[in-house]
Amino acid sequence: MIEVTLLGTGSPIPDPERAGPSTLARAGDQMFLIDCGRGVLQRLAAVGAGANQLSALLLTHLHSDHIADLGDVIITRWVSTFTPDTPPLPIIGPPGTAEVVDATLRAFGHDIGYRIAHHADLTGPPQVDVREYTDGMVWDHDGVQIRVAPTDHQPVTPTIAFRFEHGGASVVAAGDTVPCPSLDALANGAGALVHTVIRKDLIELLPQQRIRDICDYHSSVQEAAATAARAGVGILILTHYVPGIAAGTEDDWRALAASIFDRQIELGDDLHRVQVHPGVCTRSHS
Repeated sequence: MIEVTLLGTGSPIPDPERAGPSTLARAGDQMFLIDCGRGVLQRLAAVGAGANQLSALLLTHLHSDHIADLGDVIITRWVSTFTPDTPPLPIIGPPGTAEVVDATLRAFGHDIGYRIAHHADLTGPPQVDVREYTDGMVWDHDGVQIRVAPTDHQPVTPTIAFRFEHGGASVVAAGDTVPCPSLDALANGAGALVHTVIRKDLIELLPQQRIRDICDYHSSVQEAAATAARAGVGILILTHYVPGIAAGTEDDWRALAASIFDRQIELGDDLHRVQVHPGVCTRSHS
């Protein structure tokens, strides 16, 4: 079984009800954080977990709203881990990730120095293991496998999606993208597809051209549903709603997806959870 929790379902615009884009995938005793938008550690705490429990941090791309709390994740894991010889935090993302992580550690350099000076058991800076990929297998440990494939979010490039496999269950986390053959192939036959979505019909009504620009490099609800239908996935899980879902309009979003995809559709507030089994899905809420 793989459990998916939508930790943050918000957009780049701060929302008092929704944290920035981030998703938690639990497979066996392993825990993976996919992207780390603003407020992610508060949401992680709400499901009874912390940065020091993460098996790896996975980044779909390097847009600010998807990595806003990168420094918080790295520093909090470092200061809240008390076991000796803790292995470095694996951070897996597209090319450019190492440069961003290095810059983040430099930005927190004063803080890191203060903590080393104050705590005798902190003898060095946070340890990370950054791995950059655009395609292929990126993780194979204790029955959990993760593969990545490129997606299309141009001019943001490269961007990647992740496919998790565990005990016959499979989940794909797409990140921001327009429909593309590489995502179709990665998602083929998966138990669930987690896909970011926008309502182009609502965005195109706004007067600001800068906001309307996002329509050309994100998938609409219908486009995400079409990707799920082409790939033959069992469950479509929508997240990263732009604009934020207004209270009472959830059924409108669901209906747009259902007009294209006739299987199970999941959307909801932060902390919405879906359990993906081989051929079976059950849902629970925090």
